[in-house]
Amino acid sequence: MTNTKTGLSNASDLSSGIIGRRQFAFGLAGIAAASMLPAPAIAQSAGTAAAQRIADHFSSVKTMMGEFVQFGPRGEQTGGKFFIERPGRLRFNFEDPSPIRVIADGKNVVIGNMKLKTWDVYPLSKTPLSLLLASRIDLGNQMVRDVREESDLTTIVLGSKSMFGDSTITMMFDSKTFDLRQWTITDTQNKDTSVMIYNVKNGVALDQKVFTIPYDEVRKI
Repeated sequence: MTNTKTGLSNASDLSSGIIGRRQFAFGLAGIAAASMLPAPAIAQSAGTAAAQRIADHFSSVKTMMGEFVQFGPRGEQTGGKFFIERPGRLRFNFEDPSPIRVIADGKNVVIGNMKLKTWDVYPLSKTPLSLLLASRIDLGNQMVRDVREESDLTTIVLGSKSMFGDSTITMMFDSKTFDLRQWTITDTQNKDTSVMIYNVKNGVALDQKVFTIPYDEVRKI
């Protein structure tokens, strides 16, 4: 069965079959509730400037690969490998026994269950991945809800009805290198899904086959 959808909710159960496929978002990406109010204007402006500096560094990395561990809201844990190439390309391979593959080819995002032989298709432009995989990440239009700067980590909370719906995404960066370390997505029920990345390599040459969506297989289902 192939579904075409216009958005992604949270990453809660990506590894658990049909529910997981419907709930993916990259979640590239502590999310506050949708009713969370923006920070006061002065703090918002300063926070946005700091966040934009980090986002500019993050978006300057054109290719990256590494490993990840995902922690779901019920304590479930999965892991695997990821690959990113700007603009618009991404792949997440969940390790066995999870059958899930997530691929973005610059136009669409597909979530496939290799065991059930099912695929969900989403226009990339309608997902939060379009922001995180852009050539330049623009955090304008009051998207930045909060910025917390500590000695080792800088935390940025993002919220945008048009991109995240009723969820927000919290991204944690190394305060010295500005490298992305972790992101958390909190859904409308205030349930968190966190993804930590490690063994990350930047500026690597990636085979374009990594980001190829098997459209023939998708359309046959």
